[in-house]
Amino acid sequence: MTYKGYLIDLDGTIYKGKDRIPAGERFVQALQERGLPYLFVTNNTTRTPEDIQTMLSSQFGIETGIETIYTATQATVDYMNDLGYEKTAYVIGESGLKSAIEAAGYTLTGDQPAYVVVGLDWQVDYEKFVAATLAIQNGATFIGTNPDLNIPTERGLLPGAGSLLALLEAATRVKPVIMGKPEAIIMDKALALLGTPREETLMVGDNYLTDIRAGIDNGFPTLLALTGFTKPEEVEGLPIAPTHVVHSLDEWSFDEN
Repeated sequence: MTYKGYLIDLDGTIYKGKDRIPAGERFVQALQERGLPYLFVTNNTTRTPEDIQTMLSSQFGIETGIETIYTATQATVDYMNDLGYEKTAYVIGESGLKSAIEAAGYTLTGDQPAYVVVGLDWQVDYEKFVAATLAIQNGATFIGTNPDLNIPTERGLLPGAGSLLALLEAATRVKPVIMGKPEAIIMDKALALLGTPREETLMVGDNYLTDIRAGIDNGFPTLLALTGFTKPEEVEGLPIAPTHVVHSLDEWSFDEN
């Protein structure tokens, strides 16, 4: 099959923390040369789409339009707007998440918020967890931007947003509604933006638990790149095999597969 569209993870696939993955850069350039539509779909909420666009250009030599970037933050705001509750939220997360929620008209408050939104927060502390716990116990809708237990960086696998969610779930005994991969919310909204047929749209990523399961669980063919989270020795034991597996995105052929 020749795929008509590509949904692509970023960290661990196109770059790794601050380190380049040259094959990932060449992969994007090849998509652009062929005129194939693509959308970067990332669980990262610490950066705005504009930040990501600038980072790709300045650090990794990738020039791409802002419309090619869809984050778990954007999916979170879209979901909150769809629910239509009072526009108040308590947010654990970085400025990229908080500013987007504020820009959508929400007031950030710990005083009986309608939503508790939790993403990766480099400055998280006990009191933030206390405020979130009490708000959830008081009935706030508990939203997790993404379930990533770890994030791949040049330092190694660091705790991700999913680790913060696990603490709050233990403290409240309430499961969060997850926005990011592998859940359907972000994948359905991303596909609507891309506009290609689901079965002809390839989900590309390095993390079997998020990227590849996002494809498998939501009806997309998948391409696992062994450049980040999932290791080569793990492939044989995966419960459902990806459609394609490569050690490097340089191995990928854009023609028939």
